[in-house]
Amino acid sequence: MTPDNRHKWMTLIAMTGSLSMIFVDQTVVSVALPRIQADLAVSQTGLQWIVNAYVLSLAATVALGGKIGDILGRVHAFVAGVVLFALASAACGFAPNEGIIVWARAVQGLGAALMLPSSAAIVIDSFDLRERGKAMAIYVGVAQAFLALAPLLGGFLTEYLSWRWVFWINLPVAALALVMTYVSKPPEGRQPGRKINPAYAALLIAGMFAFVYGLQQGHDWGFGSPITYGLVGGGLLLMAAFAYFQLRTDDPLIELRLFRVRAFTADAVLIFCIQFAMIIIIVFGAIYLQNIIGFTPVETGLAFMPIILAVVVMSQMAGRIFDRVGVKAPALVGSFLIAVGFFSQAPFLAGAEFWVLLPGMIVLGCGIGLVMVPTNTDALNRAPSGLRGQASGVMQTMRQVGATVGLASIGGVVAGLETMGASRVAREYGGGSAEFGRLVTGALQGQPDAVAKLAASSPEALEALRNTMSGSIAVGYYLAGGITVAAFLVALLLMKHGAQTEDAVHHVHGKPK
Repeated sequence: MTPDNRHKWMTLIAMTGSLSMIFVDQTVVSVALPRIQADLAVSQTGLQWIVNAYVLSLAATVALGGKIGDILGRVHAFVAGVVLFALASAACGFAPNEGIIVWARAVQGLGAALMLPSSAAIVIDSFDLRERGKAMAIYVGVAQAFLALAPLLGGFLTEYLSWRWVFWINLPVAALALVMTYVSKPPEGRQPGRKINPAYAALLIAGMFAFVYGLQQGHDWGFGSPITYGLVGGGLLLMAAFAYFQLRTDDPLIELRLFRVRAFTADAVLIFCIQFAMIIIIVFGAIYLQNIIGFTPVETGLAFMPIILAVVVMSQMAGRIFDRVGVKAPALVGSFLIAVGFFSQAPFLAGAEFWVLLPGMIVLGCGIGLVMVPTNTDALNRAPSGLRGQASGVMQTMRQVGATVGLASIGGVVAGLETMGASRVAREYGGGSAEFGRLVTGALQGQPDAVAKLAASSPEALEALRNTMSGSIAVGYYLAGGITVAAFLVALLLMKHGAQTEDAVHHVHGKPK
């Protein structure tokens, strides 16, 4: 292997490790929350913020992180993000109270926002156009595997060491990423002469924060409440104002003219739709396995392994397919398989038999693996080298917002159906008793004591409640499948056939190629 080859593969390993670290921290904390709550006397609202602060901070700033990387240099931005993320992880591990850990989680999100777009752009710039699919398959596929393994890792660390190791485990990974980045010396990708307008940055961050926060909290406040409407609507207005100014300046904070390139727009919309749909399996699939089938958290993590293995294997195949035939074929087949995966599981959720669901889970994983790598790679290929950090930031914003909107909309439908069903069960089997109603509500939320008491006092009511829950989640699966059909149509109508033969060199201010 030549030195250049060795360096580019070392760069890929460093960037893959950083992405895995970011993905892991999105889910690993959930398993440790009960221990964190007990040790730090965290309130119920505080528990939500330990999760939401990271996601909200990342979603609101990741597009800005791409711009910072393009201006200061992607390697500089990446290194700064890794250091910030590691310091915040250490602070989370040493946190003495609720306030410190919530703020440290928000800073983790800022570090991830610097790392995420820069690392993807560095991978693209380090490899030849004909090798990028294979490289991005490793970059994304390995990280997705760690995303699914995170609950198992979190459970092991929490049970056998301490919940604090859930955060401290990031420190050696960050150190290794920094050393490998220094040794491999990836391309900097700096775009001199550009600057960041603070007013534009404030508009973007405030708009994204209000929009995402409003959707996140809508389940608690109610989606019809004035404060939810105010935040979501206000966030959309701020982002519309941001877009207006960006399209009329010669030095935009985020180059929205990238959306003039039809292929880039198709990639962005496809990622939004797929992430919108995938959130149902991530959130409600786990709830279904534990609260209805009765799996333990460890068994639930193992149950997701067929999906993850399918994603990892198909991601590697998808990268090579993309290098040969382009994005359209894998995007079409992948979105079709995801829809089949959802539609084939939905009718059997009421049966509460894992083995019946397994084929659909594998098909779903194959579809995800086929879609995610080619669309991400194609989007960055469509941007000129100087704008790849911004392109990556935009794609990650679409991904984060897709998940948030999906959880708010599909999650809202599922939660609403479950609540109505639980009320019906309480009336039919409890005769209007308030105590029985509270028992049913507790069982709906998965509280072990409530489930045990309801099973002892009224097993018929527990069975009816589980049927209600599985039926509600099935509706969510059907909705997710429908959104994936929309993604299939986007790929069919907007994506181009064939592999890209040369790097994008057009200027987005002019007519795109």
